[in-house]
Amino acid sequence: QLLCILPYEVALRRGYFAEEGLEVELVYARGGSQALQFLVGRAVDYAATSLDAALQAYQQGAPILRFCSTGRLPLFALAAAPKSPVKGLKDLEGKTVGISALGNADHVLLVYLLRKAGADPKRVQYATLGPNLYEALKAGHVEAGMVQEPALTLLKEAGGRELVNLMDLKQARAYLGGPYEFMGVAVRREERQGRLEEMRALSRALEKALRFLHAANARLIADTLPKALIAGGDEERLRAVIERYRKDLYPTGVRIDLEAARRVAESQVEAGLLPPSFRVESLLDLEVLGASG
Repeated sequence: QLLCILPYEVALRRGYFAEEGLEVELVYARGGSQALQFLVGRAVDYAATSLDAALQAYQQGAPILRFCSTGRLPLFALAAAPKSPVKGLKDLEGKTVGISALGNADHVLLVYLLRKAGADPKRVQYATLGPNLYEALKAGHVEAGMVQEPALTLLKEAGGRELVNLMDLKQARAYLGGPYEFMGVAVRREERQGRLEEMRALSRALEKALRFLHAANARLIADTLPKALIAGGDEERLRAVIERYRKDLYPTGVRIDLEAARRVAESQVEAGLLPPSFRVESLLDLEVLGASG
């Protein structure tokens, strides 16, 4: 998902890491769980993942600390299939909704959305469709589904309907109560003190990248990405997606928004993935940079 990695690629390719005296290599993993396995196994020095992934790794015993944030919204929207009668969250009761997998971020978020809207998640059927979700939704095999971009745009062009777009800050405030912590950086807990100045330098570089994402035009941002990452894709559509979401998805600073992080933990508690007594502060290091909110 290119929208996840934009701040990191921008910081590297525009020289912001170098300005802070850092030599950085970006190593791509197959998802947040693998990235955190790399971190715990000492294959990398830091791991940039969603907070959802970090929470699960931490709950399973990973000795990690999360110290900065580069994303304040989840990269998901709930959309109805073409010709589906579904018009809102309450309409999903008794219907089948496509998700990537049970327990994944999109499933957890959907359950959280349903409960916030007063709908009963137990009355919804969940179809685990993995990478086939978009095609199944477009064909009407499910009534609705949790999608990302560019699938959301493509689905709307095919006659589908956007129900809730959590990549939109106004909608996130309306449906979730505010920002919902997403991408950020973790370090091995035992190395925190020895890496403290490096962590602050890394954070300063990423903050420069976030400000660039707010200030630059979408074409310049897209051109910052290495061609290998967008090979075979629709570059014009990518630029449109960046322009649509960049000021909502990315904060202008890297300090962790504690309330946004608490919403993610609350969603995992409600989905049964974390115990009711869990406190997200145990994973977060708010003293490296200070907390926002």
